Amino acid sequence: MNSIIIDDEATARAILKKLCKSNQEVTLIEEFPNAIQAIKYLNQNAVDLIFLDIHMPDFTGFDFIQTIKNPPKIVLTTSDKNFALEAFEYDCIVDYIVKPITQDRFDKAIQKAKNFSTPTTELSISKNEETSTNNEENDLYVNIDRRLIKIDIPSIYLVEAKGDYITVKTEKKNYVVHSTLKKIEEKLPNELFLKIHRSYIINIKRIIDIEDNSVLIAKDVIPVSRSNRPELMKRLNLL
Repeated sequence: MNSIIIDDEATARAILKKLCKSNQEVTLIEEFPNAIQAIKYLNQNAVDLIFLDIHMPDFTGFDFIQTIKNPPKIVLTTSDKNFALEAFEYDCIVDYIVKPITQDRFDKAIQKAKNFSTPTTELSISKNEETSTNNEENDLYVNIDRRLIKIDIPSIYLVEAKGDYITVKTEKKNYVVHSTLKKIEEKLPNELFLKIHRSYIINIKRIIDIEDNSVLIAKDVIPVSRSNRPELMKRLNLL
């Protein structure tokens, strides 16, 4: 089985490399100190098995699993026993090994991976995707001072919620509207817009830069909540 390691600790990666060399069923082809580098690799390459640490800075193992579209078989390697129940809610997880890892325990995990069949999934279109696909309208009308003002939807790069109002920011002008973030989210096409924080919706086509837990759009630096980060990473065309 072609495999990769994702672990932020160099010592842990070295131990796993040694364990892989001692098992003829495993071919280790790459290792990564963080999940982001691994995601970029997996966008271009297929693997059979991933040895994945749970606790990593900024992007946890569970964030990683939620981000990749078709995860291969995964063996979680961790120093924490407390996530075992949560781990097996994911169909792709084969085994959960608590560090330090012995060769016998490692070999048992590999045998499980050999006998493990990932469930098949049917291609489906969600209600939101279907709506956005059929929605060819590019205009949004907002009520400001008893006037209906037309906004070109692709020109919107950011929507910010403040109390009972939202600010719709476009290339040319900003509009303050008495509404909720949830209401405007329902009106915006899913393929262009994404809620990345309880107070912000962004146009993902207008992202300039991403650093740590924030994105730069125009001149605005917008925070990305941990719960929304996996979906954002999934939507990006990473090289």
